[in-house]
Amino acid sequence: MDYSLPDDSLFLGFDCSTQSLKATILDANLSILASEIVHFDSELPHYKTKDGVHRDPSGNGRIVSPTLMWVEALDLLLEKFVKEKLDFGRIAAVSGSGQQHSSVYWKKGSCNMLASLDPEKHLVAQLSDAFSTKESPIWMDSSTTVQCREIERAVGGALELSQLTGSRAHERFTGPQIRKIYEMQPDVYHDTERISLVSSFMASLLIGGYASLDETDGSGMNLMDIKRRVWSKIALEATAPGLEGKLGKLAPAHDVAGLIAPYFVKRFHFRKSCLVIQWSGDNPNSLAGLTLNTLGDLAISLGTSDTVFGVAIEPQPSLEGHVLPNPVDPTCYMVMLVYKNGSLTREDIRNRCAEKSWDVFNKFLEKTPPLNGGKLGFYYKENEILPPLPIGFHRYILDNLTNGSLDELREHEVEEFDAPSEVRAIIEGQLLSMRAHAERSGMPTPPKRIIVTGGASTNKSILNAITSIFGCAVYTVQRPDSASLGAALRAAHGWLCNREHCFVPISCMYEDKIEKTSLGCKLSVPAGDTELLSKYTSFMKRRMEIEDRLVWKLGRR
Repeated sequence: MDYSLPDDSLFLGFDCSTQSLKATILDANLSILASEIVHFDSELPHYKTKDGVHRDPSGNGRIVSPTLMWVEALDLLLEKFVKEKLDFGRIAAVSGSGQQHSSVYWKKGSCNMLASLDPEKHLVAQLSDAFSTKESPIWMDSSTTVQCREIERAVGGALELSQLTGSRAHERFTGPQIRKIYEMQPDVYHDTERISLVSSFMASLLIGGYASLDETDGSGMNLMDIKRRVWSKIALEATAPGLEGKLGKLAPAHDVAGLIAPYFVKRFHFRKSCLVIQWSGDNPNSLAGLTLNTLGDLAISLGTSDTVFGVAIEPQPSLEGHVLPNPVDPTCYMVMLVYKNGSLTREDIRNRCAEKSWDVFNKFLEKTPPLNGGKLGFYYKENEILPPLPIGFHRYILDNLTNGSLDELREHEVEEFDAPSEVRAIIEGQLLSMRAHAERSGMPTPPKRIIVTGGASTNKSILNAITSIFGCAVYTVQRPDSASLGAALRAAHGWLCNREHCFVPISCMYEDKIEKTSLGCKLSVPAGDTELLSKYTSFMKRRMEIEDRLVWKLGRR
């Protein structure tokens, strides 16, 4: 069967992440034609964000982003393509990726504003009064612990909620965030006509009306029945009254959200028939961008947050990790682990211990031995998700590592390590936690292969550490920003499904192209040695014993 794409067509994928708005354009051969980026802090400084967010100075865990910043970034990014003389008329379909869990609150009457946008004016000027609150709670927020426990109790417990929705209640999840607004800002909740995720919010801008939430991103809200893929009545009732009407309908990720709005046709000269495919979350789009579709494959995304995810046929939701519908295959799921302390925490150690230089950081990592002389570190610059621990730094040394087995050694806590050991401790600590929690969540171990993406995927010293700790070959892709690439692929996939009037496996679209496109492997690191892997296995077990004690003593659950 012919699953080819029209020769002259282009496919546009966005990624509205924490710190920037990116875009990638693919041609009909799925090769990257162009890309652009808008950095929020530097290019939109009037919003006064740091790392794309506002943190409450009281230290209560409240972290938000200005909703209008994302609106302005869209116009700015498209204007960059205008300067590059992009022919928008060739774009057949658009899709996108949004940071997961973050929510937007449309004021009553805003749908009319979206439907009547003036192409002679910028979006931000026309939508400045469109939101019942101009601050969007984002995935970094940890201020909803009370609401999480309330929701879990209402549905019969944390495990019951996880089995129903794919995850126990988490502070960053949209359901607890909505409940907090309902309880603490009832006027805002009452004045809200529609609640969007960042993904459906950006799609709404593009179609000039409210876009549905896609099932994959919708599963990151503690509100959706993961098996039936509909809103859960009991979860909705546990969250806030009248919520279903404010959420709208759910849609499969490959569905068409609508045609591009006249605003973009007239202002940027998109073709009128350009399809807007449902946007989804950043991690599901990364799965699509990495062409992750084989059981036994594992992906690690090293970004502002670190994530680990893989494909599962019959996942078993538990108190750890998350189960979401697969965005490119409705017959299976993706299992995901999320760590809040990712690149920003690594950068903090780099700045304090490695002269603010990645070159120095890497030299320290390479010159220190595996297992770090028995030094184990736990680094939480932000309240952590997995494990559920508060801000803090904990360092331990296993005594007499060279003279006894790892299982028999006792540890003692210290205030700090020397600089090189600090560097290895942050990397080994993050990776050992990923491996341990992946095994607890039922992901295959050892993996057949690991595909690494995100900003730190270009760091070969970190890649070498991954292969030693996980014991398998590690690959990277041509583009570290797999979310916008995955969104562009999903735009093409959604266009194809729409043409065929049925779901088409995404693999059919790129089977003959994969070796000659940007999706091919850029760098591979062979599997580590089995003796070292065995030592890391014991080291990991000792780390998890200490972690479990920390959670019992300090945990936020």
